[in-house]
Amino acid sequence: MLSRGSIREPAVAGMFYPLERSVLDREVDALLNRVEVEEIKGELRGLISPHAGYIYSGYTAAHGYRLLKGKSVQTVVIIAPSHREYFRGVSVFSGSAYRTPLGILEVDDELRSELVRDGGVIEASLSGHREEHAIEVQLPFLQKVLAEFKILPIVMGDQQREFCVALGERLGRILNGKNALLVASSDLSHYYSYDVACKLDQVVVNDVRGFDEERLLKDLDTQQAEACGGGPIAAVLIAAKKLGADKVEVLNYCNSGDVTGDKDGVVGYLSAAVIKGN
Repeated sequence: MLSRGSIREPAVAGMFYPLERSVLDREVDALLNRVEVEEIKGELRGLISPHAGYIYSGYTAAHGYRLLKGKSVQTVVIIAPSHREYFRGVSVFSGSAYRTPLGILEVDDELRSELVRDGGVIEASLSGHREEHAIEVQLPFLQKVLAEFKILPIVMGDQQREFCVALGERLGRILNGKNALLVASSDLSHYYSYDVACKLDQVVVNDVRGFDEERLLKDLDTQQAEACGGGPIAAVLIAAKKLGADKVEVLNYCNSGDVTGDKDGVVGYLSAAVIKGN
């Protein structure tokens, strides 16, 4: 049972990714090594990364995390949707750390205090963090590509536009001048046929590539597209813009049908980099 100040133990190790440390270590290395080294022109401000089981979306996720090798980041802010419980507003993890089979990641409590200081829809809480996989699956990748860093885990219980804007704008303010990276955790459409999924997902891809969070939120609201973490994506784009980012590079898109060959009901995955150009 989680309590305030506690360490959040792995909830999906052994399901979404390997439970045994050595196996997980090798698997993440293998995924990262499959990705060709890509050069991006500018400073990396954020990533959009999928959160399915590594067998399905790990290769897509690795495209973003490969960019972090050799980089120094003080705090990684991870924003995820809530799959298992609904609550109004935005929950910043109130515990002290998240644990994975690769070790413990300490929460940046100073940054958390800044984020929740003004109250409103953003508060320090355990809501959404207990069993949520969308943050947890990002962590082993981060542990493999970065040396020392802290995390700020955030779960959106409600992804309505006003909450996305509030979170994005506040993060944009408090991260100014800090060595931080934003990560939006999101899969795309769920359980459509392959061709239908590709069409739906292309709408999100185009909106993200165009750095257009307003269009993205509109397309999601009118069901022109789907993304379970559409709110986190929008919040990251808003915050990154305030931090000087001016372009998004789409690194990889695929769906589960490309991995398994079963194209009857697929899930879409996207990896993208949010960049401040030089």
